[in-house]
Amino acid sequence: MNMKNLIFTLLFFAVAMFQSSFVKAEGEEEKVEMSPENRHCLQCHGNKYYSFYNEVAERTEHKLMNPYFVIDSVSYLQGEHQGHYCTDCHLEDYNTYPHAPELKLEPKISCLLCHDFSAIEEEVSQSVHYEALGDQFHCELCHDPHSNKIVKSNIEELIEYNNSRCLNCHNNIDKYQLLVSHKNPEILKTHSWLPNQTLHFQHVRCIECHTAVNDTAEALHHILPKEQAVRKCVECHSTNSMLSNKLYKYEKAKDPKGGFYNTVILNDSYVIGANRNKYLNNISLLIFALTFGGIFIHIVMRIIKRK
Repeated sequence: MNMKNLIFTLLFFAVAMFQSSFVKAEGEEEKVEMSPENRHCLQCHGNKYYSFYNEVAERTEHKLMNPYFVIDSVSYLQGEHQGHYCTDCHLEDYNTYPHAPELKLEPKISCLLCHDFSAIEEEVSQSVHYEALGDQFHCELCHDPHSNKIVKSNIEELIEYNNSRCLNCHNNIDKYQLLVSHKNPEILKTHSWLPNQTLHFQHVRCIECHTAVNDTAEALHHILPKEQAVRKCVECHSTNSMLSNKLYKYEKAKDPKGGFYNTVILNDSYVIGANRNKYLNNISLLIFALTFGGIFIHIVMRIIKRK
């Protein structure tokens, strides 16, 4: 390699390394550092155990943290509130330990103080959850503020993440009975009428069937009573599928003209009368048209011959 080529090669790698230091690799998540203020809180709340110096007994003690107060720091840094301080939602008095007993009686700050969820608030007020629990039903029962995130790009992740919100209560007897006194519902038993349960649970969100069929809002929060849940297969498994306005609406926006049912819905759902090739769809329509046209002509000829 001559000197000219060597210099060119070195310059090329230097430019590439310079750019890589500023350009984030595709699919790589931006790393967020924990703030010192939040790290102070997570010294205790980020672990199953915590320790403190007991001034009365004059010794360091180790305690088991209430599992409901343990915060997963990794999930927090991946969530949508990663840039906020703990004291943005919790009182400054929590900075000192032991926490004052009266702090536990302080009402929690409502999400609506920061977020304009007026449309969602109206839907929630009509939902079966609000009818049963009233003001005890609030955002964080379904959306953990310490880990909540918005998933749109990956359908499989979206389904799993959304369904985990529902199952976090409806499949957890301890959390369920914090709110109600009756027995925790048996998910598999109450859905025994549903064919291929495993496939449905893997490829469809709970809210697809438990919200109104014509509900196409950005976020679905008007949860219906189980008696009004979708049970008709055709409401999903048809070319006029409600899934296109709910689960697959983001994918539909990418391909609004042709091929949506073939490329998106048919990957995970069976649509009655559809197939994976738009040309076969057109040929099928032509065959049906010719068939009915032949029958019509045959009937007309029979009528003419009788005369």
